Amino acid sequence: MSILQSAFSWLGDKLNISTRDESFWRWYGGSDNWSGKSVTQQSALQLSAVWACVRLLAETIATLPLNLYAIDRNGKSSVAYADALYRILHDVPNGEMTAVDFWESILAAILLWGNGYARKDIVGGVLIGLTPLRPELMAVVRDQVTGAILYRYSDPRGRVDYTEDQIFHVKGFSLDGLVGLSPIAFGRNSMGAAMAIEEAAAGTFSRGMRPGGVLQMEQVLKPDQRKQVEDNLIGKFSGAVNSGKVMLLEAGMKYQQVTMNPEDAQMLQSRAFSVEELCRWYRVPPFMIGYTEKTTSWGTGLEQQNIGFLTYSLRPYLKRIEQQISRSLIAPKMRATRFAEYNLEGLLRADSAGRAALYASAAQNGWMTRNEIRAKENQPASDEANADALTVQSNLLPLDKLGLSAAAATPPEAVKP
Repeated sequence: MSILQSAFSWLGDKLNISTRDESFWRWYGGSDNWSGKSVTQQSALQLSAVWACVRLLAETIATLPLNLYAIDRNGKSSVAYADALYRILHDVPNGEMTAVDFWESILAAILLWGNGYARKDIVGGVLIGLTPLRPELMAVVRDQVTGAILYRYSDPRGRVDYTEDQIFHVKGFSLDGLVGLSPIAFGRNSMGAAMAIEEAAAGTFSRGMRPGGVLQMEQVLKPDQRKQVEDNLIGKFSGAVNSGKVMLLEAGMKYQQVTMNPEDAQMLQSRAFSVEELCRWYRVPPFMIGYTEKTTSWGTGLEQQNIGFLTYSLRPYLKRIEQQISRSLIAPKMRATRFAEYNLEGLLRADSAGRAALYASAAQNGWMTRNEIRAKENQPASDEANADALTVQSNLLPLDKLGLSAAAATPPEAVKP
């Protein structure tokens, strides 16, 4: 660790602040981006593209069923309904949240701050719940003596140091494997520029779509005359509510336009480009957040688009959560027989014609039974005798064998003694 890093770490400990917080670096170095706009998690969410990307990823993952599976001696896996961890992951993580609420908050923290934290609620050595912690109040440090990872949580009530065994920590994209990197912190230039564009557009509309200008006078005005011009001319004829009024100029006063109009400034093109730019930070195709100016190259069918979204946008987050559950919430001796996995069936469902073709192939080629197909469609199991049997389609039979039973249609030489 460099002398500068050590000094900042010491300063953070003394002042009870986190040097990972971008507000600290704004104080230390002034504006944190080229546009001069203050970019924080809250201000970034005011951009519609950031809001839409975060909501799309967080809500989609939070509403996917997360199951805990048990592996028996034969290597078969089944949902571990009786395991207490299943209820925590799938239904009720704590007394105040549903599973959707909890995972939505964890994903939002990862997407905004780069890290999602939850305190393990343990009673009598048994995990009974998970309580999310605010990521902006958490600092991850290493003990200078033991080298152990400590989670330093500071809130108005004081500072608490948690051990690694007490915190469930899901990281975003990371360079050191210790903490994730915040998309807001690293994308502040793109987001700051988008904010500046939105502010310029809002200012243009607030002026009634009229460009700014200057009033030229042939003489120097006295302070009281200047105030009179500002109150009677500038104040009464600026703003959207005064758009269309006719200004009377006298005593040689002239008006001269000095700013470009929105078309000259390519404001509309800039706003459209900012949507694509912000989508890159979250690896979300623009068409999925309502930007339809350009067509997608992810295929034409809904299934193909969902597969592309799952593969490139969702999969990294899903695998991080699944593996962190195995590492942090499942006891080492149970990891060989327990694992967590998202059920992606809902995302991979095609249209009615596509599902019908898939099920027909499954039934005719013997890799799904009729009752398994009915279960996929949330239909009750059939009581027919062969509903749980694997079947295959018979073809290329001689014409004189059509209509016969399978035993009668089998040639004698094909029957084994």
